[in-house]
Amino acid sequence: MGKGGEQGGEPEPQIRFYTWEEIQKHNLRTDKWLVIERKVYNVTKWANRHPGGQRVISHWAGEDATDAFQAFHINPTLVQKFLKPLLIGELAPGEPSQDRDKNSQLVEDFRTLRKTAEDMNLFRASPLFFSLYLGHIIALEVLAWLMVSYCGTGWITTLILACILTTSQAQAGWLQHDFGHLSVFKKSSWNHIVHKFVIGHLKGASANWWNHRHFQHHAKPNIFKKDPDVNMLHIFVLGDTQPVEYGKKKLKYLPYNHQHEYFFLTIDLTVCYLQCSYCLTFLLMSPSSTSPQQSWFWSSISSPALCDGPARILLPFLIARSHMLPQPNTLRFLESHWFVWVTQMNHIPMEIDSEKHRDWLSSQMAATCNIQQSFFNDWFTGHLNFQIEHHLFPTMPRHNFWKVKPLVKSLCAKYGVQYEEKPLGKAFVDIVG
Repeated sequence: MGKGGEQGGEPEPQIRFYTWEEIQKHNLRTDKWLVIERKVYNVTKWANRHPGGQRVISHWAGEDATDAFQAFHINPTLVQKFLKPLLIGELAPGEPSQDRDKNSQLVEDFRTLRKTAEDMNLFRASPLFFSLYLGHIIALEVLAWLMVSYCGTGWITTLILACILTTSQAQAGWLQHDFGHLSVFKKSSWNHIVHKFVIGHLKGASANWWNHRHFQHHAKPNIFKKDPDVNMLHIFVLGDTQPVEYGKKKLKYLPYNHQHEYFFLTIDLTVCYLQCSYCLTFLLMSPSSTSPQQSWFWSSISSPALCDGPARILLPFLIARSHMLPQPNTLRFLESHWFVWVTQMNHIPMEIDSEKHRDWLSSQMAATCNIQQSFFNDWFTGHLNFQIEHHLFPTMPRHNFWKVKPLVKSLCAKYGVQYEEKPLGKAFVDIVG
């Protein structure tokens, strides 16, 4: 009984202590515990209400999630209020802070590095940088529509428009990535609002879908059954272990010995599928449809103001269907290649395997590599050429990656962790390899 009980008040609840052996048993779909800064939380019921999705928090069940928690939340103090009712105890005094014999000194040094980056204000975004970035995207969009207005839709104009809009769409993709990771504004709500504008109104895709998948990728990169980006739905077999597994089970949905060849035929479908599937139902409608949803859709896009979000999202696809603007198919083909080559060059050539329960630094380093820095590479990849720094610090504004890079390289050298960096051309070749 605590002091409250001794003074005649309500007794304070006793703190329960747990061992790692017990905590690791609670990693089931219906029973999830995790540890943050030595405190044990039961997130079983909370997982379904988790803003980042129930899967991303479930992937850390039975583990020390301290570094993941710090990496994804820009206001840990606020989030602690949600954690408080979930607290069930602490690690026993004799238990190490890290599970599964992880290198505690490496973990502590990484957390010191993060604190150093915070003290250097590297998590503070530059409003000018992101304003200019958004401005150059909008300028390209306006230029394209002006060309349609004054030059029509001839073949030469179409090809020029395809290049302009491919560039604006690719750059909008990198920009939505920034807001999705909460790396621009200090308040999460502002990041979410602008993220929905950029990915919904400029890209025509779903912010919720992006959050659901992308945070899983960052939580457990290149881990089968946890990272959706390496779940290729039997189209490709990846890494060193999956081909062996498929071979033993005699699973052959496609001729995998030729996957490096049909890779070129499938990537152009990626972005088209992701965006067009979101809009397909509406595109198949006609103005003569009588359902309330169809009537709303056609009345919305015929409005001069075009103020409805869904109508703005679907308008480019509607125009493509009516053959008023013939370049969207070319645009999506080019954008798909840009998107896929850039996003895969940092991960596909790296280790892809089952869960190994590494510490945060080691797990991210095993799954990511960097591309050499240049002004073009920074712009072309949306600073994803700094994939290592981005994965270690997802909420850090991308224009500060180059500043934290020397600290990361130094820490990796200290512990013999591989820090891989390569030219852009070699990174593309390595995907096929």
